[in-house]
Amino acid sequence: MTVVAEGDVTRPEFEAYLDVIDNAELYTYRKLFDGGAADTSMGAENILAVGVRMRSAHQTRAVGPLAVVVPEDKIAMVSRVLGMLAAADRPMRVFHEAGPARDWILKQPV
Repeated sequence: MTVVAEGDVTRPEFEAYLDVIDNAELYTYRKLFDGGAADTSMGAENILAVGVRMRSAHQTRAVGPLAVVVPEDKIAMVSRVLGMLAAADRPMRVFHEAGPARDWILKQPV
């Protein structure tokens, strides 16, 4: 599953993405979230809430590999959020280019 985000990603938009995963039961799929052309005005409280939602989902079901592409200046922030999800038994990596992320995610077993 590949999702491409552009512009300002809001909490309602990211929650809608998570709703699609929930409703279609896509948790075990490989996921590439390409936010290389995106940014967010979400503050720490909203980012934390999204992270908590993702973590709670990981505690109740198996999840597939996740590759996240973000602008280079956002890698540290996104890595901290993904650190919250470290309890999930799945490969996760953050990239600043889509090509290497795509190569990596396609090599991951599901």
